[in-house]
Amino acid sequence: MFRNFLPELKKGSLAAKRPLSIADLMEDFWKSPFDFPMTNEAQFPALDISEDEKNITVKAEIPGMEPKDIDISMANGMLIIKGEKKFEDEKKKENYHRIERSYGSFYRSLPLSAGIKEEAIKAQYDKGILTITLPKSEVAKAKKIEITS
Repeated sequence: MFRNFLPELKKGSLAAKRPLSIADLMEDFWKSPFDFPMTNEAQFPALDISEDEKNITVKAEIPGMEPKDIDISMANGMLIIKGEKKFEDEKKKENYHRIERSYGSFYRSLPLSAGIKEEAIKAQYDKGILTITLPKSEVAKAKKIEITS
């Protein structure tokens, strides 16, 4: 019975662009339990954060921009990436039917461990990917602790 009923409920929710029933809320919860309704908006730029013994690497997807339009800074243990992607106004007038590319200013801040060598941070921009390499200080590097019996 529910197998036939739930898709019909979902059609109404999709048309209204919001959950209309508890079944929709439960389905959304089980699909992604750590997303909350108020915070599941996509953030720009999309980030990949990785770590090894020596560095923390942040890759940000920022297509269609020049490096001079991107500002990277460190403040109070936070990595801040901000900038503005301007709308390219064509000289010839075009009648747009749909604009899905994002424009406007963006701001992302990431809390980082206190052990970053701020003077050695490097940033590189290639093919729309901003790669920020944050070298760890000696204090922040993990140390193996031997267990004795």
